[in-house]
Amino acid sequence: MVVDRRQRTQLGKRVARLERLIEISRSLNSTLSLPPLLDHIIVAAQELTETEYCSILLVDRQSDQLYFKAATNLPGVRLIIVPMEGSVAGWVVRTGEPIAVSDARKDPRFGHNIVKADEQSAITTHSVLAVPLVARSNVIGVLEAINKGGGIEFTGEDVELLTVLGDQAAVAVQNALLFQQSDLVAEIVHEMRTPLTSIVAYADLMQRPEVTVSQYSQFADIIQCEAERINEMANNFLDLARLESGRASLAQDPVDLRTVIHMAVNVLRPQADAKQILLLVEAPATLPSVVGDAQRLHQVMLNLLSNAVKYCRQGDNVTVTARDEGDHLTVSVADTGPGIPADALSNIFERFYRVPGTEGQALGTGLGLTITRQIVEAHGGEIYASSEEGHGATFTFTLPIQSVQ
Repeated sequence: MVVDRRQRTQLGKRVARLERLIEISRSLNSTLSLPPLLDHIIVAAQELTETEYCSILLVDRQSDQLYFKAATNLPGVRLIIVPMEGSVAGWVVRTGEPIAVSDARKDPRFGHNIVKADEQSAITTHSVLAVPLVARSNVIGVLEAINKGGGIEFTGEDVELLTVLGDQAAVAVQNALLFQQSDLVAEIVHEMRTPLTSIVAYADLMQRPEVTVSQYSQFADIIQCEAERINEMANNFLDLARLESGRASLAQDPVDLRTVIHMAVNVLRPQADAKQILLLVEAPATLPSVVGDAQRLHQVMLNLLSNAVKYCRQGDNVTVTARDEGDHLTVSVADTGPGIPADALSNIFERFYRVPGTEGQALGTGLGLTITRQIVEAHGGEIYASSEEGHGATFTFTLPIQSVQ
C-alpha cells in the first residue's frame, strides 16, 4: 500500500510537470521581443528542473565562443565568455546532445573552466544539466540548469523535460532573433532616408548654374554634415547590433567608477560652460571597484551627460551622484532642465525615439539611450529614468559590486 501511494505521488508530480511544460510551450510564441522571451524560458526551466540557477547561452560563430544572454540569480554573468573547448555548454554545442554532470567542478573535462566561471560569477556549481537549442538543424545555443535542489542528481525525467523545453525554446528564440534583425534593419533604413534625401537634394542644387559661391559652400557644408550623420548612425547601428546579439566583446577588468565619471564630466564641461550650465559631481572619496569594461562605462556616462547638457537651458544644473549600496553601486545624472513628459518616459530607451516637441534639439542618431541601456544590462545592472515635466529629469543606473579576481 505504501509503495502504491508513493508511486501515485510520483506519477501525479510527473503529470503536473508535463502539464506545466505544455502550458509553458504554448506561451513561448506569445512574444517576439527577445529579452522577455529569454527571461520566460529560464524561469520556466528553473521551475521545471527545481534548480538554483538557469541560463541561456548563445553561439557566436565568428569567435567560436558562447556568451550568456539571460540568467536567473546570476548578476554580472553576461560578462563571462564561455569557450567551446573544456566547457559543458561547448560540449553540448559540438555534440548536439544533452548532458548531465553530477559534480562539475571535479569533472576532468570541464572542472577548470567551471571553477574559473564560478570565481567570476561568485557562485559554486555542483551539478549541471545542459541541453542544446536546435533551430533548423543548427545548434544556436544551450539551455543550462545548475544545482539540483536538495543536492540530488538530475534524473532522466529532468533531462527529458529540459530537452523538450529546449526544443520549443529554440524555435521561439530563432524567430525572435530574425524579427529583431529585420526590425532593426527596417528602422535604420527608415532613419537614413532623411539625411540621404537631403544629400541628393543639395547635390542637385549645387549643379544649377544660378547657385552663388556662398550658396555652393553652404550646400557643401550641409552635405558633409548629413554624410557624417549617416556615418555616425551606421556606427551606432553596428554597435547596437553587436550589443543586442551579445557579440560585443566586454572587458572584465576592475573599474574605478569615480575616474570614469570625472573623465566624462571633463569631456562635456566645455559644452556645458558654453551654455552656462553648471556640472557637479557628488561622490564619496572612495567607491568599491566594479568588474567590467571601463571604455563602455565611459560611453554610458558620456551619453547620459551629453543628453542632459543638450536639453538643459542656460543657467541649469547637471549633477552626477554615485553611492555605494552594499551589493551594487548606484549612479544618477540629474538635471534641472525642462523634464520629460510622463507619457514619454516609458519609451525613452526605445530605438530612434524622440520626445515630442524636441525634434529640433535632438540632432543625434536616436540610438544613444538604447545603447546605454544595453551596456548597463550587459554589466548585470539596470537603468531607469524619472522626471516631472518642468522640473528636470534623472537617469539612474546600477552596477553590481563583484569580487575582483
